[in-house]
Amino acid sequence: MRRGPRNLRVRFDAEALTHYGGALLVHQFLQRLGLRTQLWRHVRFPQRNNRYHISETLLAMLYPIVLGMERLETTESLKHNGVFQYLTGLPGYPDPTSLRRFLQRFAAAGRTSLLRLHDRYRRAMIASLRHQPVVDLDSSVLTVYGRQERARVGYNPRKRGRPSYVAVLCFEGHTRDCLEGALHPGTTHVLKVVQPMLEQALAKLPTAKRLRLRADAAFYDGDFLSWLEDRRIQYAIPVRVTPPVKYRLGGLRYRRVRRDVWTGEFRYQAMGWHQTRRFVVVRRPVPEEPSAQLHLFQMKGYTYQVLVTNMPWTPWRIWQFYNDRSHAELIIRELKAAYALDKIPMHDFAGNEAFFQLVLLAYNLLSWFKRLCAPLSLQRATLQRLRRQLFLAPAQLVRPQGRPVLRLARAYPFPDLFRETLRRIHRLKSPLSTEA
Repeated sequence: MRRGPRNLRVRFDAEALTHYGGALLVHQFLQRLGLRTQLWRHVRFPQRNNRYHISETLLAMLYPIVLGMERLETTESLKHNGVFQYLTGLPGYPDPTSLRRFLQRFAAAGRTSLLRLHDRYRRAMIASLRHQPVVDLDSSVLTVYGRQERARVGYNPRKRGRPSYVAVLCFEGHTRDCLEGALHPGTTHVLKVVQPMLEQALAKLPTAKRLRLRADAAFYDGDFLSWLEDRRIQYAIPVRVTPPVKYRLGGLRYRRVRRDVWTGEFRYQAMGWHQTRRFVVVRRPVPEEPSAQLHLFQMKGYTYQVLVTNMPWTPWRIWQFYNDRSHAELIIRELKAAYALDKIPMHDFAGNEAFFQLVLLAYNLLSWFKRLCAPLSLQRATLQRLRRQLFLAPAQLVRPQGRPVLRLARAYPFPDLFRETLRRIHRLKSPLSTEA
């Protein structure tokens, strides 16, 4: 049996090493997008010192989100990582306290400019969409554990009684890009803020004959449905099962479409509505594990899932279409787990909202990175997998004959993925260069 070392010495004199060798890929990708130049041109406001330009500080906040540093305090190590700074083109790395102060100034003076620039990239990236657009609406509760400004005790199913914020998010169903997002106090109802946010999201989509929308049960409201119908948007939204709705389910005629799956439909005008609307029902036996995406209830040995819709499809096809909205739930889960969306960094609400928008920008950048540059096997990968296989790669920077070379370990298990990604990045052209 092999024994461990007995007289091993520890020295701290190794040079030009980094744990973030894959940051080269992120830097090269952002360079091909022209992001740093665009930030320099469009995001400007008065600074009290000139050591770091605004574009450099914004990139210094984006890289930790991508690399898995959940809080600003954990970026301290990047101040001493010269190889990381060299690979990302940064002249140094700001102190966490400086980043926090910058975030406050940016929230007051630069957030709007960044949102405009983000919108330009979103429009350019989604302009080539070949499918009819699908909009996925969802919301999530972000629990806070301090006395953050405008945090309120509202609906919080997992941490009842704790103050929180409400994040309302809008995604494109095919590309999974985030079209729009907003942060609100915990007592805000999504129906009060969804219409202006959705207007901004729709403005980013290419002109289409039909636009389809999927949302969760929080958006089940007669006025919101009328607003969608006035704009000729087809929708599928789960229903809150009130006694009048439940009463109609027992007398329906159901059609068997799959083993242990039956569908039906009826028309119903809820109180306060100005017209009847179509409701589709999917019935399944209780032993089958129900989907978490729909509002379920049990009656006489069956589970029922009810959707309100204005789509002309069969109930079975509408149910399948709506179930694809599960991607939005997975994205929100990943935003919280991998992108630190729920790691509220500041007391100031404006600063927290600015950080929220930076997280959404980081998510879209990684979404475009996978779609445009990643090998086929990684185009649906999570951020954790990208970190494990590409970004968190120990490396050494050497300069034989004065030429910089990034040396990854001989035992690095994914050299082909790394090389292929780098080749794809070098072939990429900035989407803003093709704007009309």
